[in-house]
Amino acid sequence: MKGALDIPEEFLSPYNHAQKEELLYKTWEASGYFNPDNLPGEERQPFTVIMPPPNANGLLHAGHAFFVTLQDTMIRYNRMCGKGSLWLPGSDHAGFETQVVYEKYLAKEGRSRFDLSREELYDEMLQFTLDHKKEMQGQLRVLGASCDWSREVFTLDDRVKKEVYTSFAQLEEDGLLYRNLRTAHWCPKHQTGFSDLELVYEERMDPFYYFQYGPFVIGTVRPETKFGDKYVVVHPDDERYSAYEHGQTIAVEWMNGPITATVIKDEASDPEKGSGAMTITPWHSAVDWEIAQRHGLAYEQIIDDRGKLLPVAGEFAGMDIRDARGKIVEMMQKKGLLTRVDESYTHTVPTCYKCGREIEPQLKKQWFIRMKPLAKKAVSAIENNDVSFVTERYKRIALHWLENIQDWNISRQIVWGISIPAKLCVKCGHGMVDIEDTIHSCTECGGEVTPDADTFDTWFSSGQLPFIALGYPDGADYAKRYPTDVIETGHDILFFWVLRMIMLGLYRTGKVPFRRVYLHGMVRDEKGEKMSKSKGNVIDPVTVAGEYGTDALRMAYIAGNVPGDSINFSTDKIRGYKKFANKVWNIGRFVLSEAADADTDNMLLVDGDKTVLRAWRSLVAEITDDMEQYRYHLAGEKIYHYIWHTFADTVVEESKTALNGDDDAVKRSKKALLMSVYTESLRVLHPFMPFLTEAVWAHIPKDGYKKYDLIMIESWPDAISPEV
Repeated sequence: MKGALDIPEEFLSPYNHAQKEELLYKTWEASGYFNPDNLPGEERQPFTVIMPPPNANGLLHAGHAFFVTLQDTMIRYNRMCGKGSLWLPGSDHAGFETQVVYEKYLAKEGRSRFDLSREELYDEMLQFTLDHKKEMQGQLRVLGASCDWSREVFTLDDRVKKEVYTSFAQLEEDGLLYRNLRTAHWCPKHQTGFSDLELVYEERMDPFYYFQYGPFVIGTVRPETKFGDKYVVVHPDDERYSAYEHGQTIAVEWMNGPITATVIKDEASDPEKGSGAMTITPWHSAVDWEIAQRHGLAYEQIIDDRGKLLPVAGEFAGMDIRDARGKIVEMMQKKGLLTRVDESYTHTVPTCYKCGREIEPQLKKQWFIRMKPLAKKAVSAIENNDVSFVTERYKRIALHWLENIQDWNISRQIVWGISIPAKLCVKCGHGMVDIEDTIHSCTECGGEVTPDADTFDTWFSSGQLPFIALGYPDGADYAKRYPTDVIETGHDILFFWVLRMIMLGLYRTGKVPFRRVYLHGMVRDEKGEKMSKSKGNVIDPVTVAGEYGTDALRMAYIAGNVPGDSINFSTDKIRGYKKFANKVWNIGRFVLSEAADADTDNMLLVDGDKTVLRAWRSLVAEITDDMEQYRYHLAGEKIYHYIWHTFADTVVEESKTALNGDDDAVKRSKKALLMSVYTESLRVLHPFMPFLTEAVWAHIPKDGYKKYDLIMIESWPDAISPEV
């Protein structure tokens, strides 16, 4: 029999997370075991997760803490299962997002980005980002992230830029890249174009105006775009306009006086909508631009990049379109051209996802990727289950989007980010990929060239992160760990990031970047409302962790929260798991004081205790299956309820009578049961509550009860052995 354990004085008080967590993290980090190459034993089967790199422009929020909890749970579980678990951390320069944040920072200082040269602005943002990156890493440590800091990647690292440039050049070589004049989603405030995904569509009610256009009546919600309208389009089969020939010209009194208009017959005009006739503004509408391209029509810019009317608007030139609209309608009414107004027209308006300003379509030369060939391979990979989804409905959503994908505008007219390695011809505007900086004259016309001032969409670089972070093409990690095992992230970036990683990973490496996709929902307040500073309902995870303990925070994220569903989050829930942490601590005080001398190497259990142990190990088998199938929400709840309601309320309470009795065989049995179940339950609980379990583990006697001083590298309990 082993000697009874002298209970440390700290066990006489409630569990004090504030005294433990920072020291425990330093112990883990100093051990080197976050690096799978340092784990004890023989070479292990790899298990790899790439961290979704948080934007290095601010502090971690509730959503970040959610992914940290889920991914660290995965990593710690698989590490205990004997795998070489690598959680590779990173941070994202975040392109446009960071520039917006920094512009607000400048405004608070009474400065503007226009006060700085491009170089000065870039250098300031770089330092700003590096400072936040360092602070963010400290917050990840607070949350218990057992990631390998020696492998950390930043999306502005030279190796990232190198591979991004290589992808850019390869896309051009394969005919999948082009720079062309096309309608761009333009934000007049931020002065940059966006991809389709970066728009927020709002349903609005606006007046819909009907104007007389010669013999036609045309309708519009945006009269400010109509100054250059010289074409009226009708459907070829619309009998109302059968008397007009395609290409026929007519005299029209219009906004700035008489004009000559041309009739165009095109199926884009809907006979069922309004009068069936419409004028077109090719510079400011993707649909109108396509019509103009089909028929070789001229086009003219009406609104400048800042949302102000150009000289073509006559007396309204220089006015902001938001101010001009009403005045233009008044002018048209005076001219007798306003026929009627529908005051309750409901329509969907694309807006900038950052400032809410209405998007102004503008013709811009941008770099585009032809996405359909890339999407086709991704569809095959998903349908063949080379990539599987933890939540089946997201598989259907992913396939639908891929099958209807549009070309991707990867140009951003901002300073911050990875610059596009290309030259532009000053004379003809031709764009040339130039990653080696060797092009000195236009390959089309021989004219002077200048460097492209645009930067890449940040999702273009982060979309290549898995293979770049692992050292593609020659790195040892790439050879051993690619494809990675799982990507875990919010469902809101399924299109932005997850599917683009699949497409770009397949394109560059011929392999999917990960085998499994786990998407979590949004973190909302206790009433199910979106968190926002204006509502005052934002939960700061680091502050909450400091108050209640990181383990309590983590359990509140995990237990009962179904993959893909949004979660309602409250401090009451966190407070409840703080009580649970203290319960586990108090159980430890009892078990170690009463049963530390148990002989678990040669357990002789009485029948009742055998039944308890069998039931426990049956539960371990269930929990293990849940963990393997990514049902962490179920596994977390099961271990919580077992420890609190079965082990504490029943097993421990019933053992007290036996431990105070005179039957030595029953005492031996009860002590062995208590130590076996308690130490095994700590190991099961560790991926969810790593700090608490590590703090208790330090006081578990090594002889016979544990193999290692750190629970983080102990083995996951075997559900069927030893036989009882």
